[in-house]
Amino acid sequence: MRTVPVAVRHNKVSAGDFAHPPGDDRSFAAFLSALPDVLVARDFRAVVAAIAAAARRRRGVVLMLGGHIVKTGLAPVLIDLMRRGVATHVAMNGSAAIHDFEVARFGATSEDVAAGLEHGTFGMADETGREMNAAFVQGMKDQRGMGETLGAALESTPALANPELSILLAAYTLGVPATVHAALGAEIIHQHPAANGAAIGDTSHRDFRRLAHSLVSIDDGGVVLNLGSAVIMPEVFLKALTIARNLNAGRPQHFTTVDLDMQRHYRPRMNVVQRPTLQSGKGYEITGHHEIMVPLLAWAVVEELTNRSSENQYPVSGTP
Repeated sequence: MRTVPVAVRHNKVSAGDFAHPPGDDRSFAAFLSALPDVLVARDFRAVVAAIAAAARRRRGVVLMLGGHIVKTGLAPVLIDLMRRGVATHVAMNGSAAIHDFEVARFGATSEDVAAGLEHGTFGMADETGREMNAAFVQGMKDQRGMGETLGAALESTPALANPELSILLAAYTLGVPATVHAALGAEIIHQHPAANGAAIGDTSHRDFRRLAHSLVSIDDGGVVLNLGSAVIMPEVFLKALTIARNLNAGRPQHFTTVDLDMQRHYRPRMNVVQRPTLQSGKGYEITGHHEIMVPLLAWAVVEELTNRSSENQYPVSGTP
């Protein structure tokens, strides 16, 4: 048996990496600095730093959303990131768009699936299906993408219940690209008599191309965050990234990707975290409930940018 002195052994954790209990300073900044410099807490800090650095350098920060992100009440913190110039593109699946539309239009969303399924009324809300599908038809005529179409439709609708809570409407008014990536048959509005497959396909395919164009901006320091989409957005992202690299001599490269979800899934791990950053960049997985982790991330990014205000040159058009 051979032994070695502790002094020559490499240690993954040292006493200086430990967390700190609450002290006299109980600010959010103090809380962040009190986190242990270990495992996912270290990754979390790295992601915050990457997003803040991208904002300072005018690099793209693309948010990809699943429906759960919207219906857990996270729109205000994401809209704030758009207003601050941090989020440069918001891409979402059809579920997220439906929840966003319903919150803005009616002030409520997320029906009882089991109760409606029993009698064949699940997803059959008349106004949601009729108005969204009518918007797609108009969008096809106007040669607009699905996200822009819905933003314009909401802006022109009188007496919205909660317009300030719509990601799509905020993106439209702020001029931030917002794209919706439909999966035919997977969304309740496809059940309606008003559903027009040509309009759905035309507007959503236009958005696919817009996302591919936006991904050029993540080259050399940008960030892509997949928030709560286990399948649709990881698959769409991989194809859009292929188009961007095909048209730009292999770029974008050297960017950060993040998958933040409640549990680990194969597609986000492969298509967001690992494959896109195989040659360059860095991918992270952060596991936690969206309603806790997304506000924590957004607040931490704003704190990072505020604390380094002397370096901060990005435009601020909103307030926390």
